[in-house]
Amino acid sequence: MNFHIQDEEIDAQTHVIELGGEVDLYTAPEFKERMVQLIDGGKKRIVVDLSEATFIDSTTLGVLVGGVKRLRPAGGALALVCMDQNITKIFEITGLDRVFPIHPTREEALQSVESATG
Repeated sequence: MNFHIQDEEIDAQTHVIELGGEVDLYTAPEFKERMVQLIDGGKKRIVVDLSEATFIDSTTLGVLVGGVKRLRPAGGALALVCMDQNITKIFEITGLDRVFPIHPTREEALQSVESATG
């Protein structure tokens, strides 16, 4: 299966989850489990780096929406890193580009979640 997940703690409140390959019905549950662990563990700023992702589906979108729903009541924020036109188009078609800030670089996404949470 062409999928990998890596994550990196930036600080006590900030974490980056990098997804690579195909993030779909079969692999999204692992991503969801990791994100829920991080949020439940006190992370308020999550950056999901899709730079290495080749494909995402509606299951992935559902995990991301679920992450935002968990973060917002706690004053948290979620941002995406994505340069792939096919993937960013999915966010545009579904209107989710208005829910998630999408940035070309990890640095910009990290700045975005930091400024969103003060």
